Amino acid sequence: MKNLSILFSLLFAMSGCNGNAQNKLKRYDVKSGIIEYATTTSGKVMGSTIDGSGTEKLFFKDWGAIELKETVLSQTTTMKLLGNASTETEETHTMVKLDNGESWSVDFNKKQIYASRDMAMEMIKANQPNADAGEVGESILVSMGGKKTGTEKFLGYTCDVWEIMGGKQWIHKGLMLKMEITVMGITTKTEATSVKLDVSVPDANFSLPDFPIQETENFMSSDDSPYDAEEMEEGMELMENLSFEEYKQMVREGDAEMKDASDEELRQSYDMMQKMLKSAKGK
Repeated sequence: MKNLSILFSLLFAMSGCNGNAQNKLKRYDVKSGIIEYATTTSGKVMGSTIDGSGTEKLFFKDWGAIELKETVLSQTTTMKLLGNASTETEETHTMVKLDNGESWSVDFNKKQIYASRDMAMEMIKANQPNADAGEVGESILVSMGGKKTGTEKFLGYTCDVWEIMGGKQWIHKGLMLKMEITVMGITTKTEATSVKLDVSVPDANFSLPDFPIQETENFMSSDDSPYDAEEMEEGMELMENLSFEEYKQMVREGDAEMKDASDEELRQSYDMMQKMLKSAKGK
């Protein structure tokens, strides 16, 4: 469930991406900002009761080309079997930094940093380098069955309200300020509690902890990247032609967090990936 909520959030982050003639990333229609969020999770699934809460801090500048998001979550699962109850609590503390297409994911529990390229941004840059951020975002959402149901005020900011795949988001200039999503009986709600836009954001807020860095195979600087737009399109075509069974096997073998995901969860993520790929290519 957690992975689908994350994927849902990333969809909206991706939908705000665009580039200019120099392939500079512009992810939001706000130059800089600091946003704090509160998250709650609750529901029942397969005889288990799930309750959770957490906080999130988002720092960004240069229209979102540079961003750092820190998340602290606690989730408790209570299972009842034959009159006996067992409780398990999972604490997570993560951080994700984006810097013009390069990404660093921090796992505080493992004290490890994973460096990679942000493929969503690479697809947008390669295939729609001069696209308008708002137009790209709306075309992606509409192609995936999303509907803009109107506008609402939240914390004094005018937001476009989008409904998609069992979820609802309030978006202000590309920034998610509120989200509600229900997946298989589990409801996750995230709301901004403090919003400061177009403010100075000190460089210290983009610092990573002093943990070992593990570079994934696709990590390289933009200057060193051997992939041009044609090669990127070929790679995307291969992903588009991947069957669900092939995708399921690849994910379960290559992603430790998704190895126990249900077929329904994997099907939703597969369908979302396919639609994102088609939208990124401008289909």
